[in-house]
Amino acid sequence: MNKEALLILDMLNDFVEEGAPLEVPLARQILSPIKKRLKEARDRQIPVIYICDAHRDEDEEFNHWPRHAVSGTRGAEVVEELIPEKADFIVRKRRYSGFLGTDLELLLKELKIEKVCIVGILTNICVFFTAAEAAMRNYKVVVYADCVAALSEEAHQFALTQLKEVLKIGVE
Repeated sequence: MNKEALLILDMLNDFVEEGAPLEVPLARQILSPIKKRLKEARDRQIPVIYICDAHRDEDEEFNHWPRHAVSGTRGAEVVEELIPEKADFIVRKRRYSGFLGTDLELLLKELKIEKVCIVGILTNICVFFTAAEAAMRNYKVVVYADCVAALSEEAHQFALTQLKEVLKIGVE
């Protein structure tokens, strides 16, 4: 029985590619460490869950951020380097947390998951809110520091500190 899952957040074309609408330049630097974690998870038969922004055409979030990851567009697809396999799961979200308005918790319960290991972007937004909510739902949470990125080193470090010191989340 698998008690652990790897959650890959928002490693999508609209965030990772150069010149993308919400480009996170540091996202390209975490591709290699994420690929390593992904291979390890698959080798150990740990479920892999991709949590992906998938917005409606006129999503409210576009009042705050540029139009990005519109459902059905290439920008909302996982980058080629991390493409999901048939056995992987995909959870689509419209807000920062992977739990809000999605079936993530139902999936975790069905898979009997007790621990989630989180990688992806952005450390201080979607990674942060998904990790925080997982912790508040009593999952054991680990965020791999070398596999997450933000728009700035300051935002990245602040989020990791908050996760570790306030929420008591494992940051490795």
